[in-house]
Amino acid sequence: MNTPTLETERLILRKFTENDLKAMYLIYSDKEVNRFLPWFPVKSMEEMWKLFEERYMAQYTRPQAYAYAVCLKKDHIPVGYIHVDVEEPYDFGYGLRKEFWHQGIMTEAAIAVTEQLKKDGIPYITATHDRNNPRSGGVMKRIGIEYQYSYEEQWRPKDILVTFRMYQLNFDGQEDRVCKKYWDGSAVHFRSRYMILGTIERHLRGMYYERI
Repeated sequence: MNTPTLETERLILRKFTENDLKAMYLIYSDKEVNRFLPWFPVKSMEEMWKLFEERYMAQYTRPQAYAYAVCLKKDHIPVGYIHVDVEEPYDFGYGLRKEFWHQGIMTEAAIAVTEQLKKDGIPYITATHDRNNPRSGGVMKRIGIEYQYSYEEQWRPKDILVTFRMYQLNFDGQEDRVCKKYWDGSAVHFRSRYMILGTIERHLRGMYYERI
């Protein structure tokens, strides 16, 4: 299945089309929106067209893909995106125009996509964020993705050293599974004691409420 259309209370999640290029440009050209992403903001519609061909049109020719335009129901114009790799490590990524931050839009969209992934048999997803961008981690936590470890990576093409936090959500019942791709690929990796204690506390609190 390739990017099946999804609907939530406020949103339509669908494939991008050529008619969305101007809306896509507003997302991918914004320096603040793309500050913590590996690529540079696009500077022209020509660059936007190339990105659309490589990152979306190519995906839509495959038997299975998840490359969503996040659109408001009122006008169906994209204000963000969600993409998920269908091979390990099943990376879950997203972006949203800053005019729509702090409205729960990405959380609402992400919940709908993760429900579809689970239905389609995707075993798990991972998501990473720059430790200097905790707002992105907030979306991950709100949809149930839990912190696993941190690692350093020289990010290309920006060529900057970044410490990432890696989160994971298992869909198939294998709760102890942790993807080690990023851990094994980095010479510097560690687990944040503070964040692990927070995860343990949430689990214990859940066990307590189950008992009562």
